Amino acid sequence: MNDHSDITIRLVRQIGDIAAEAWDACANPATALPDCDMPTNPFLSYAFLSALEDSGSVSAETGWAPHHLVAEDAAGTLLGAVPLYLKNHSQGEYVFDHSWAHAFERAGGNYYPKLQASIPFTPATGRRLLVRPGPAAGEVEAGLIGAAAQIAENSGVSSVHFTFLTEPEWQRLGRAGYLLRTDQQFHWLNDGYGSFDDFLQSLASRKRKQLRRERREAVAAGIEIKIHTGPTLTEADWDAFYLFYTDTGMRKWGRPYLNREFFSLIGERMADQIALVLCYRDGRPIAGALNFIGSDTLFGRNWGCTEHHPFLHFEACYYQAIDFAIARGLKRVEAGAQGAHKLARGYLPTLTYSAHWITDPRFRAAVEDYLEQERRMVDEDKRQLDAHSPFRHTDHDGEPEK
Repeated sequence: MNDHSDITIRLVRQIGDIAAEAWDACANPATALPDCDMPTNPFLSYAFLSALEDSGSVSAETGWAPHHLVAEDAAGTLLGAVPLYLKNHSQGEYVFDHSWAHAFERAGGNYYPKLQASIPFTPATGRRLLVRPGPAAGEVEAGLIGAAAQIAENSGVSSVHFTFLTEPEWQRLGRAGYLLRTDQQFHWLNDGYGSFDDFLQSLASRKRKQLRRERREAVAAGIEIKIHTGPTLTEADWDAFYLFYTDTGMRKWGRPYLNREFFSLIGERMADQIALVLCYRDGRPIAGALNFIGSDTLFGRNWGCTEHHPFLHFEACYYQAIDFAIARGLKRVEAGAQGAHKLARGYLPTLTYSAHWITDPRFRAAVEDYLEQERRMVDEDKRQLDAHSPFRHTDHDGEPEK
């Protein structure tokens, strides 16, 4: 499809048909442009997305058929892309539309297939309109936004869903006619802390005591915790973690989304962007938490265990992540989907954003009404959670409460 005489937009059915350097120049421009200050995101990288496809974790057979949208100039240079998938279910997305599917199908429509612009199995905020900086960037982005909707309108697909967008992208998609949705996660923000104790001093006294107690009790059974990253990651580490991951996956989803080969591939292709927390008792791994390292954010992803110990989940997933972020000078930790219990551990409610194109006019109107109400509910819920922040407040004289 051609939206401009100099820019061609087309679908690519596997990321392997795109050069890694070309994809990364759009997805994480700072890797190719030394003067670019745009944060890098490990999930947008060619290494991560190709590992999903090459391992078979993402495929037509798993209900995630790659349909990546790419924009090229007349010379064939990649100017922009959207990680896009044709889906026949709503699993592994974390922006829940099952009720939409049931309602549309009760009315005689077919909700599937649909198009999903996202990172499979990854509820982490990041760009979805991966446009290389340059004079044509605005035109390329507008072309990708329009092309995604056009494909849906012309191909019998019910809808297009951009999930876990950045807020500026969300706003631009809204101006282009996409329906806007919000939700919330819990993120930790680094206020220039020099240590975990510095962070604790920012909390109310009762919360400080609680976190210190939880950290002590988490390792009281003689548990040792190590973080493996870069060349220290081994196949034995992945074997151990995969056992934990599959246990969690079977309990949550009935089957794990990611296969064992995926973890070997990310270990080969992006080990420096991985922080694998492993917990040992008597020298044997019993629990683990997988994190990915961006240029300014640590992304917590998966957790699992074969032994249950009080507060070990909090230690491995939340407190070790804070320690790591402070040591690396990272600005924030995104701890994944859901979990109001994170608030008491210093992770604050943060809005997440998605945008949706619905092709059926009557169904679109119904979804639009629903989303207006839902956004108000999300805002109110966030206000209530903000009021229960664990951080010290100031009294009327401007002095911090103890």
